[in-house]
Amino acid sequence: MKLISFSRQGANSFGAVVNEGVVDLGARLGLAELGAALRQSGLDAIQELAARSPADFALAEIDAFRPVVADPDKILCAGLNYDEHVQETRKQRTERPTIFLRVAASQTGHEQAIVLPPESERLDYEGEIAVVIGKGGRRIAEDKAYAHIAGFACYNDGSIRDWQLHTSQWGPGKNFQSTGAFGPALVTRDEIGENEVLTLETRLNGQVMQHATTDMLIFSIPTLIAYCSSFVTLAPGDVIVTGTPGGVGAKRNPPVFMKDGDVVEVEVSKLGVLRNPVRAE
Repeated sequence: MKLISFSRQGANSFGAVVNEGVVDLGARLGLAELGAALRQSGLDAIQELAARSPADFALAEIDAFRPVVADPDKILCAGLNYDEHVQETRKQRTERPTIFLRVAASQTGHEQAIVLPPESERLDYEGEIAVVIGKGGRRIAEDKAYAHIAGFACYNDGSIRDWQLHTSQWGPGKNFQSTGAFGPALVTRDEIGENEVLTLETRLNGQVMQHATTDMLIFSIPTLIAYCSSFVTLAPGDVIVTGTPGGVGAKRNPPVFMKDGDVVEVEVSKLGVLRNPVRAE
């Protein structure tokens, strides 16, 4: 099942996409946000409601896509999680995952603009796969982690590179408004096999910039869930962004940064294509 968050007729909601139609689950549950629904009702109830409900309108009738989960309690991002990216940054593999935080306000939706702020010209793409938590927990064992997943989506962890490198802390460069694209849909866990290998590709103006498969991850998705849940209690709707492969713009020769008028796409097998124009603020 594919779940989307959207705006329509001046209101925010979320729903299930069925044969190019949308079941407006937010209207049925009296909730505007998918994260709130996962916390309040749970994934099973959401899917059951979607399965027995008719579409309310065509997908083409929404006004805009919003970030798949616009209201996560936490966005936990893994850095340096593909060997090729570790090598191009001239870093060393670490014994534990490198984790940094994003804030919800830094996100944007499918087909919405990734914004280049006036403070920098070093806006970089980072195609990634996001995991949305469906069942919360603390100290989740790796062999139990898959059962805690609601689903998966494409993510572009857009980074303002000079701000990221002001100090050893990456937070500023990872949290400019409307730089983290998330979408187009949450593909629920039952659509993806537990050990299935997904292919990730990032394109800038049609040119392939990144290409990798999930079996190339240094720290697997279950490992990331187990590690993150060791230091914080994961809640339904939380997002874990699993890391970007090699090929980022900052490490190319010469560097390639996104500019006003560019179009960036992140495609993941079975998850679809996340497409965003780039707009100077």
